[in-house]
Order: sequence, then C-alpha cells, then structure tokens
Amino acid sequence: MISSRRASSDAPRWRVRLLMGAAGTWLAYVALQHLLSGRFWLWLLPDLAPPLVYLAVPLLMLAAVPLAGRAWRWCAALTAAALLLGAGQSGLNLAALPGGGSPPPPGALRLLSWNTEYWYQDDDPGRFYRFLKDRRADVYLLQEYMNWDNGDPLPFDDLARLRREFPGYHIAHLGELVTLSRHPIVATPPVGPARALGPRPSWRAEFDLGKVLRTDLRVGDAVLSVYNVHIPTQYMLDENPLTSAFYTKLRARDAARRAQFDGLRADVAANPGPVLVSGDFNSTAAMGDMGWLFGRLSAANRAAGDLHLGSWPAGGPALWQLDWTLTARATVHTYRLTDPLGMSDHRAQELVISVPPDRRPATPNTPVPAGAPAFPPPLAAARHHRPGPWP
Repeated sequence: MISSRRASSDAPRWRVRLLMGAAGTWLAYVALQHLLSGRFWLWLLPDLAPPLVYLAVPLLMLAAVPLAGRAWRWCAALTAAALLLGAGQSGLNLAALPGGGSPPPPGALRLLSWNTEYWYQDDDPGRFYRFLKDRRADVYLLQEYMNWDNGDPLPFDDLARLRREFPGYHIAHLGELVTLSRHPIVATPPVGPARALGPRPSWRAEFDLGKVLRTDLRVGDAVLSVYNVHIPTQYMLDENPLTSAFYTKLRARDAARRAQFDGLRADVAANPGPVLVSGDFNSTAAMGDMGWLFGRLSAANRAAGDLHLGSWPAGGPALWQLDWTLTARATVHTYRLTDPLGMSDHRAQELVISVPPDRRPATPNTPVPAGAPAFPPPLAAARHHRPGPWP
C-alpha cells in the first residue's frame, strides 16, 4: 500500500509544472499591479478585477500546495509571497474587527453621497425625492445630475424642484455635480481642470472638465471643505476591446482621469482646513490612482462595521467599492452603504461626521487682496444658489 506522503512526493510532472507556473504567474501579476496601476494606461483593464481576487486566488492556491509533491515548499513560498503582497489590495476593512465607528457628539453632520445614475430619468420623481429626504442629511453630494441618451450626456434642470423639496438649503452645481447644504456655502473654488472654465461656460464644457465640485461650508466656527467627486469611468460595457478605437478611448480616459486626480490631490494638499472628499471615484482599493488619497486622508470605511464593503453593482453581488469618502481633520463616526431601491447601480454612502472648532478659514487657493472678504464670491464655474426664490 502506498502512503499519502509517497503519493504526493511522486506527483505527476505536469501537475507540478502547472502549480508552480500558476504560483509564479500570480506573483508576477500582483507585482505588476503594484508597479503599473495608476502609472500605465493599459493597466486600467487588469484594474477591473474585483479586489477580493487578491485574497481568493492565493488562498485557493495554498489549498492546492500539497498536490505539488516535492516542490510544495517552492509553491507555498511563491503563493505566500503573492498573498502578502496583495493582501493590502483586497479592500478588506480590518477596522471592523474591533468594531468600527464611535458615538457622534451633539451637532454632528449627516451626509449623503450618491451617484444617482442619471437623476430620475427612468424612475418616478416622487420616489426619487422621497429617498433623498428620508436620509435626513445636512449635506447631499449628488453625482450624475443629468440625463443620458444614445451614449451622450444631456443637461437636466431640476433646480426649481430641488429648492421646493429642500427649502433652506444652499445649492451649488457644476455640470453633473450638485451639492446641497443646510450650512452656508462661503466659497466654491474651482479644482483641477475646472480652473480652465471661462466665466460663462457651456454645460458640456462643465461636464467634461468639472468632475470635482468643492464647496466650503461654514459649520459653527469652522469651515469644512467638501469635495463632491465623480472621476470618469475607464471603460464602457458596450465597447469592443478587439478594435483599435477601444484603446484610443481607453488612453484618452486615462488622461482625463489623471488630470482630475492630479487636480484633486493638489487642491487637498494645499488646503489646511478640515476636508471631506466623497463621491464616485470609479476606482477600487487595489488601484494606484487612489494611493495618494489613502495615504494622506482617512477612509470612512474605518467607521463601518462590515469587513467587506461593496458599492457597485447595487443589485449585487457588490464586489467593487467604487464610491469612497475620505477625510482630514474631521471625524467620521458612522458609515454605511445604503441600497438605492433600484434607482441607481451605485449604493449610497451615508455617514455622520464632526468637525473640530477652528476659526481659521480654509484657503480658497486664490490670492485674496488686502481688505477683501475672507472668501471670494462664488466663481462662475460652480453656480451657487442661496435659499430664496431667486435663481
């Protein structure tokens, strides 16, 4: 009778080669992910993989290590290296293990951040607004304030209803982005490519360049800079990867994404006040595009109680977290991703934050002449509407 140890040591050569090749290939892939993601435009395609593969694949391969015969040690070493190198890319929220979050203090702010998927284009407007109002948020950061037709974005004007549904809120909008706040909006400095917009830009110019809407909110004695973000997608599902046009568009989208990320990073780095950055980044925890933000800011995921958070597709299984909230000099007490009840393919981000009192205003990144107000008037690139009947 042949022992199991003898059987494993006499593993067929093809099996050993297969397992060793798989372990080495996966380690090389994970290493390339670290090196190329966020740096090489073509890597946007491997970046589409759900981050959990960086845990699932090496764990499955470790289970198969005994089948490698005498080469099991080499196979285990390669697989373990890939697991260690890729574990941080998996998006697991380890802060949930001891219990994330903390009780909010009196006066804390409730926020909702949500990619609405073309506003209520294919939904009942009343149901859409009930969903928003049921969140009872102090600040709303909404993306895709627009319609879509045959591959083309279309402007949509719903400001009159927004004012009716949210009386007393201040409103700022830029292209497809709209921010509503109970607290006064004291400045709307342009960010990144939006700085190139003229005084009276077309809606399409705003849509193309304005993917970050910054609003500085007066919250008690502090000023909180809120960045409403929608980074362009890297890939449209109806595009054919077997055509040269696909790669031309992919490279152009990478350039557009980089411009928005670079502008956002520069603005946040120059902002000494409390900061909240939130929206649809079309980027996962594994993508190098998010590295600077994760390194400099605190992810709201730490205040969630879930080990794995997924925001897309909302109907599930939500294997990708594309929607993020990050803060600096502000505390997130609770954070969760909410089912949009079929009205969007993105889950909504709900959170409660507090801002420490600080009488120093955020710097609007533009020189302020002596004797001028602490904040300039709202810039043309972002239209700011105070509460009232006027447009």
